[in-house]
Amino acid sequence: MSAVPATGMCLRLLLLLALCSAGCSAAALSLSLRGSWRIRSGNGSLELPGKVPGCVHSALFQQRLIQDPYYRFNNLKYRWIALDNWTYSKKFEIPFDISKWQKVNLVFEGIDTVTEVLLNNVSIGKTDNMFRRYSFDITHVIKAVNFIELHFQSAVIYARNRSKAHTCYKVPPKCPPPVQEGECHVNFIRKEQCSFSWDWGPSFPTQGIWKDVRIEAYDICHLDYFTFSPMYDNNIQEWNLKIDSSFHVVSSKPVLGQVVVSIPELQTQWTDSIELQHGKRTVKLFVKINKNITVKTWWPHGHGNQTGYNMTVLFKLDGGLSFERSAKVYFRTVELIEEPIEKSPGLSFYFKINGLPIFLKGSNWIPADSFQDRVTPALLRLLLQSAVDANMNTLRVWGGGIYEQDEFYEFCDELGIMVWQDFMFACALYPTDRDFLNSVRAEVTYQIRRLKSHPSIITWSGNNENEAALMMNWYNVQPSDLPTYINDYVTLYVKNIRKIVLTEDQTRPFITSSPTNGAKSIAEGWVSKNPYDTNFGDVHFYDYGSDCWNWKNFPKARFVSEYGYQSWPSFSTLEKVSSGEDWSYESKFSLHRQHHASGNYEMLQQATLHFKLPRSADQLRTFKDTLYLTQVMQAQCVKTETEFYRRSRSEIVDGKGQTMGALYWQLNDIWQAPSWSSLEYGGKWKMLHYFARHFFAPLLPVGFEDEDVFFIYGVSDLHSDCMVTLTVRVHTWSSLKPVCSETTKLFVMKAGESALLYKKPVPKLLNCNKCTRQSCVVTFYLSAGSQLLSPTNYHFLSSLKKAKGLHKANITVGSLDYNLEPCMVC
Repeated sequence: MSAVPATGMCLRLLLLLALCSAGCSAAALSLSLRGSWRIRSGNGSLELPGKVPGCVHSALFQQRLIQDPYYRFNNLKYRWIALDNWTYSKKFEIPFDISKWQKVNLVFEGIDTVTEVLLNNVSIGKTDNMFRRYSFDITHVIKAVNFIELHFQSAVIYARNRSKAHTCYKVPPKCPPPVQEGECHVNFIRKEQCSFSWDWGPSFPTQGIWKDVRIEAYDICHLDYFTFSPMYDNNIQEWNLKIDSSFHVVSSKPVLGQVVVSIPELQTQWTDSIELQHGKRTVKLFVKINKNITVKTWWPHGHGNQTGYNMTVLFKLDGGLSFERSAKVYFRTVELIEEPIEKSPGLSFYFKINGLPIFLKGSNWIPADSFQDRVTPALLRLLLQSAVDANMNTLRVWGGGIYEQDEFYEFCDELGIMVWQDFMFACALYPTDRDFLNSVRAEVTYQIRRLKSHPSIITWSGNNENEAALMMNWYNVQPSDLPTYINDYVTLYVKNIRKIVLTEDQTRPFITSSPTNGAKSIAEGWVSKNPYDTNFGDVHFYDYGSDCWNWKNFPKARFVSEYGYQSWPSFSTLEKVSSGEDWSYESKFSLHRQHHASGNYEMLQQATLHFKLPRSADQLRTFKDTLYLTQVMQAQCVKTETEFYRRSRSEIVDGKGQTMGALYWQLNDIWQAPSWSSLEYGGKWKMLHYFARHFFAPLLPVGFEDEDVFFIYGVSDLHSDCMVTLTVRVHTWSSLKPVCSETTKLFVMKAGESALLYKKPVPKLLNCNKCTRQSCVVTFYLSAGSQLLSPTNYHFLSSLKKAKGLHKANITVGSLDYNLEPCMVC
């Protein structure tokens, strides 16, 4: 009796599991090649074990051949890794008679990025796109014992060569700004764009097999993909389910059978006969949901439940062959409303979910790590739960990162987080040669089919900021060359991506870019002369030089999908990737970690407007206090700006307003460095995130000044009117006990609106107990009887550096929650 190698046992176990999951039918087998592989450098001088899914950087770190790539200056020290051409290899056995199968494929769910794949020294295919699945026919190459190799080409070198080969005209930008310490020509490779660097992240152009890889063997036919879309027919007020299932039929004869769709909770069962001809065949089913059963719809967080229904689809085919798929089905509708607004030029720009206008409040999502094998479902859940805990209902998956893992979208479905889904193009112009467009078409088709069943995704967006980059001339394009680049833009995003979206998914809107003027951009030939027009579409807004406490500096736009201010992470986060000599705001490390030009200076300048900068003989104390102060500054800035957008939802002032979305930049971090995030690398909350929990509250009073008059608006995201009172208090800085307090009469706070609740000249407000702007502060809240309905908000009457009577803080931690139950019964 011979010993069975451990790897062989694992393969056999995986095979048995595959057989068990397939039920009684043995017409298809799946053999995973996850786990241990070998990795070697281009010249063969370095060879080491590695894991799949994974990447070269992670393998080197796991074998202690390099330090943590995030430690100090290692992103520069380890640049050589991305410039080498690595090889992945694995020897494996097939624990079944391969000759008995009509078709055998090698399937990669994700390869990063440029490779030639060899099986038993035979080239079976090449890859050049991180964002798509690859399937290679290995029927005539596979053996009982096999050796697979993936020869990777450096993404940096590949992108450089593709740029050089594009000789007819330049496609900018060539390189990122020097402060980012990144690589060039990222727009020439279909890879995570921020992996070449960004203004909040490092350059780590990884190589590796970053998702699952497996061998599939089958006879007769195989189910390649399965996707579905719930659709609502307004004319007859009926829900339907469109199901697409793609088969590869290897049988030369037609395959007959039956399909059964079952949703027990909706008392829906649908049966039909099918006939599959040889080749690639798609079965399209249209299932009517039982009209006698009330369908509970999926709602965003804060607006209702996220009800889903278990569905099974069973294909019973000739010869006892069967395929069964199970899925959770959610029912919801989404509309993007662009229509004229009374007393205002331009058009509205807001989303309706299940017929109800929803104010989108949340943030922007970037990759949670440079190395995707570190991003676990537990980490995704932690970050997404933090978004919900801060009363967010929307995240924009930004176009310079990745299409996220399946678990990300499943969690968003469960938590009620709406997803604005960019396609992965950002801050660049792109080539439109045949090979590039073919790769993009395969990518977009694959991703739509993978993701469109998720109710959380409410819109597709073609790119991040590329309309603005083109039309605002970020890259100094000559006027004579502009028509060429516009043609490329329309070719890529309209004639290709949009065309595929409209073919594959009729259940959600598509916009070409963010920001965009929406319908106006379309009318102007898909690119608008001013993509930042506040009367149309969405805008991105950043202003680091003006006083962020002055709400008049912010745009009264229809929808603001990016805005924000930088801060540093806490010392406890930074300490893990730095050493004692780095712990100064002026250190080489602090400058190195800042990838936004003048970012460290801008943070201090903004803080200096209203706070005293830390000064201590203890350098470490000063550093820690400065990090903390940047978070205080960021939190107050984003609070002021967000509250301005929220109170602008129902009003038009000088033709501007009806703001229906506020998504600040950014939710999470990719490494430990200064950024715009409210969650530090790993998930720790910055001060901004605690503030967000209040300024995104479903019921909120918002205070501001104009011409020495103090105003309070009430903002409601609720579905029903609510009877409330407003309490306004004036405190001195020296006491928690108010020196003045007034409470309004009971009034109706209208559902889904913002409205003026209170107005008083500041001198009258201060006409109590000898208050001055410097000695007093205003707080206010909404309540019903003794029940607090909103957070207690505040308004500073002067810069805090001028405040008088402040005592040294003696802080204890407690919990004071507001309760909206009284409003739910109004």
